[in-house]
Amino acid sequence: MDASVFRLNHGSDVYVVRSCCNEDGADLLALGGEHSVEVYQITSTALKRLATFHVGNRITALAWSPRSVSPSRSDEWVFEIAAASVDFGLHLLTKTSSSSEHIFAFGGGLSGHHGKVNDICFCGGRNEDNVRYVATVSDDKMLMVWDLNPTLDIPSGVPSPVRSGEDDSLSPNPRLQPTAYAIAFPHALTTVNSHPSSSKEFLVSDCQGTVFLTDWRTDPEQTEQGSWRHSVVVELIEPRAFSDSLTAVASQWSGFAAWRRDNADIVGVSCGPRFSIWNLSKLRGGKPLHTGTSFPEGGHSFRWCSTNPDYFAISAHSNMRGAVIHVHNVGYVQAQPSVINVAPRPHWIRDFDFMALCGQPLLAVAFGHQVAVFPLGDE
Repeated sequence: MDASVFRLNHGSDVYVVRSCCNEDGADLLALGGEHSVEVYQITSTALKRLATFHVGNRITALAWSPRSVSPSRSDEWVFEIAAASVDFGLHLLTKTSSSSEHIFAFGGGLSGHHGKVNDICFCGGRNEDNVRYVATVSDDKMLMVWDLNPTLDIPSGVPSPVRSGEDDSLSPNPRLQPTAYAIAFPHALTTVNSHPSSSKEFLVSDCQGTVFLTDWRTDPEQTEQGSWRHSVVVELIEPRAFSDSLTAVASQWSGFAAWRRDNADIVGVSCGPRFSIWNLSKLRGGKPLHTGTSFPEGGHSFRWCSTNPDYFAISAHSNMRGAVIHVHNVGYVQAQPSVINVAPRPHWIRDFDFMALCGQPLLAVAFGHQVAVFPLGDE
């Protein structure tokens, strides 16, 4: 991979950018737009579009399945992505070397969320469960873990779209609707993460910047409040963020938590103008290992670099500075960050992610109709 800078004019707003972290899919990038999800391959010379899934509603969250494989790694390639849309619906998007785009809809109506789905991820671990279970979090204060291959048929009234691939309801062996295990939390939930080292836990953050390490396989207590307390292994609260969350000024800010993939003990969080990093093996009464300031007007997404885990990046929450990203080195966390000015005002960054390609760290950034892919150090 050379140091080229790629810019894509998507033609409509891009809301979600998600790279594939699988070793066999590291050059794959998914973009969620107004009506569809597109899959691109990052080559040495271009962004190559490989698939388009016409969902029909604005995309709010994406997650790559661990079974996804790039055409650059195998002739029997597979794209599989879980997507959430603005109508609270969920969709499993699949395309393989031997089949065209297919959309399987689930999770809408009375069986699923009744608020915006803010994040989605597949289960962690390295066994077959990591492609079977998908977790979603929403403004409705619910963490829901979906079994994509249930043994019971529980109708939900959600038809699979017939516009992309064949209709499951007409096939000889129709796919059963996924079942969900739900855990209620006190506040709206903003992010959910899994880790390659564990299939039992999800890292969940809420709009006040509180982070919960949740054992979703633990049987809950009978009371509604106990259902989430019983499942929480660790609860992380940054004192300043908690204080700010009680003021009217901080009501515009949301917490964004990210799990470092090479170390299950390291958690990074962006909340308002501050970021915090915890080491779960050295909690020291819950005090963060590091804290710092990102953007005075409020930071947004927090991402760890896939290929160099000492790096993490935070995007600005508003367009006051334009489309700007701060890149930090955890070894020099109090030093001034590297400032990447992607585009001037009135642009702002809707989403970004690090690519998992080996070599110089690559950022994929969405701002307005544009998507840019570039290495750190090249703006």
